[in-house]
Amino acid sequence: MTQYIKADKFFLKSGQVGPGFLEINDGKFGSFTKEVPTNADVIDHSGKWIAPGLVDTHIHGYMNHDVMDNDAEGIKVMSEALLSCGVTSFLPTTLTSSRELLTKVARTIGDVHEDVEGAKIQGIYFEGPFFTEKYKGAQNPGYFSDPSLEIFNEWQDASGGIIKKIALAPEREGVSEFVKEVTSQGVVVALGHSDATLEEAQKAVEAGASVFVHAFNGMRGLHHREPGMVGATMTLHDVYAELICDGHHVHHKAMDVLVKTKGHDHIALITDCMMAGGMPDGEYMLGEFPVVVAEGTARMKEGNLAGSILKLKEALKNVVDWGMATPEQAVMMASLIPAVSCNIDDKCGMIAAGRDADFIVLTPELELEATYLDGACRYEA
Repeated sequence: MTQYIKADKFFLKSGQVGPGFLEINDGKFGSFTKEVPTNADVIDHSGKWIAPGLVDTHIHGYMNHDVMDNDAEGIKVMSEALLSCGVTSFLPTTLTSSRELLTKVARTIGDVHEDVEGAKIQGIYFEGPFFTEKYKGAQNPGYFSDPSLEIFNEWQDASGGIIKKIALAPEREGVSEFVKEVTSQGVVVALGHSDATLEEAQKAVEAGASVFVHAFNGMRGLHHREPGMVGATMTLHDVYAELICDGHHVHHKAMDVLVKTKGHDHIALITDCMMAGGMPDGEYMLGEFPVVVAEGTARMKEGNLAGSILKLKEALKNVVDWGMATPEQAVMMASLIPAVSCNIDDKCGMIAAGRDADFIVLTPELELEATYLDGACRYEA
């Protein structure tokens, strides 16, 4: 079956086009065209903009479910609910925990990832446990260790080979050897929750690490005599920075400096959302830690930020409202760049002929109107 999506603007990988029509053939994208055949089946989104489905590559939970609950049904609820955030692909993200629980979680996600009916699971992101204590954030230091290929391989085997990204601290022992090996397997290595120096971070990047975890947060700050992890994020070439644009984790001006330093094409908007996303204020858990959600933030009892309750559609709008990106750049930062940064851009992140027709409908004010999956409208605002 062939349909055509009519809209004023379409965000393609090569740039924006429109007004016109986007062809959809049996759930796959076709080509953009200015004209359609007589009597064509047209879905009219006149006045609206069409963008690729958003890609959240760092998300721990949503709608009262946490990846670390090790609950297949909870993962399915997350998948369905994320369509209301404009997200059509995501990487369920683990937290530091015991080797045994992480093996079980990897197996559960591996078993369920093809059965979800909402946002598509494109792999797993292991955030830890190879971190260091100074910048532990909401991670349990009792489980921290040096990176181990034996342990990683156990998790990867349990998952069925779908771990796409793992984060570690560059100052741990054996990092270079670990990074070289897992990146040779196609797994992305991210750097975070770390007190590393610029030199230590650069050594890990030279070994193959390519992403910095939630820039500015959980890492040694920029100092004029020791640029640290923030300095490494800003100055090392061909690396991507995750960025939480909720107005709480990073000051607007600091975000602006990072964007101007790295360029929009090396910043991946993420949420780092925890189970309280989409839920009312109150008390929740992030892994093993109690968290209080109020006034737009999720905080541990001592006041530290603990993940977020950000929706990716909000981050997209925020960077434009705050003057840090054009709509076209913001769409790229929330779809293509996260996908590229995690080596999943062969599956998601762009509108291209032959790809699954996963896309969103936006107003010119960047409010989400609808989310389509495989060419079918699955969410309407």
